[in-house]
Amino acid sequence: MVMRVLAVALLALFALATPASATPSGTFEPYSPDAKAVTYDQVKVPVGSRATAIRFSTGRGTAVLLLVHGLLPNRHYGAHVHVKPCGPLPADAGPHFQNVPDPVQPSLDPAYANPRNEVWLDFTTDARGSAVAVSVNQWRFGGRPAKSLIIHDHHTHSDGTAGPRLGCLNKEF
Repeated sequence: MVMRVLAVALLALFALATPASATPSGTFEPYSPDAKAVTYDQVKVPVGSRATAIRFSTGRGTAVLLLVHGLLPNRHYGAHVHVKPCGPLPADAGPHFQNVPDPVQPSLDPAYANPRNEVWLDFTTDARGSAVAVSVNQWRFGGRPAKSLIIHDHHTHSDGTAGPRLGCLNKEF
């Protein structure tokens, strides 16, 4: 019921927004060069689980909507947009995308690593392993590299860390 209400609210929020790019979905699998979604931890992001990330332009800003299905039930995860595509290793996706880049990477400075300067999509799955998360920012990607969405082990701390990288969705933002 809560998921249904949230879905209706999100549809209303985005009814007047314009999707700014294709809507890639991916089914998590072990790495291959053609994989749309890669699992680095098959226990916490099982093979066959799915993710969809949608970017919308909203006035002067951007919203990112994340939908996941088939993850572990009733569990906290973190998720962020990263600058490089998924690769064979979790670190291949590079650091978090930042509107104003921290000159020191990886960034742990809360002046840069925060939900106003990055895309933070923390979520908690329901009993079926599904969740919806949304991030709204007052800036646009503007052609800068933002090529994947990483699912992390836990919700994001104030310094932008969210634990090991569990899965990666290739997505050109």
